Amino acid sequence: MPQKNRILVVDDEDALRTVLSSELEGEGYKVASAADGSEAIEILKKDEFDLILLDIKMPNVDGFEVLKFVKETHPDTKVIMLTGFADLKNAIESKKLGAEDFVSKPYDLVDLLTTVERVLSGV
Repeated sequence: MPQKNRILVVDDEDALRTVLSSELEGEGYKVASAADGSEAIEILKKDEFDLILLDIKMPNVDGFEVLKFVKETHPDTKVIMLTGFADLKNAIESKKLGAEDFVSKPYDLVDLLTTVERVLSGV
């Protein structure tokens, strides 16, 4: 059986992070999570992931800063940005900084899982 992809979920909302992590684990992914951008960067200094689900608006270090760090240190890691502030400016900024996709909250879990599969398969 092939190795399932490793995903890092980064969101400052505990409930959302927990639900998303357990759903992804239920789909067979290996999941780690971080409560904010600085915690995510510390995890990324020690570990590799295939995909990061990354909230944009977080205290301390925001998602754009984490995205820049990821693209400088782990250029092959794919990133999907998550935000409750779905506007064109954020989507364009995310793409410019190298994010593979952009999903607005509240998201439909089936749509998000489909996006995760698509991004990981490189389609």
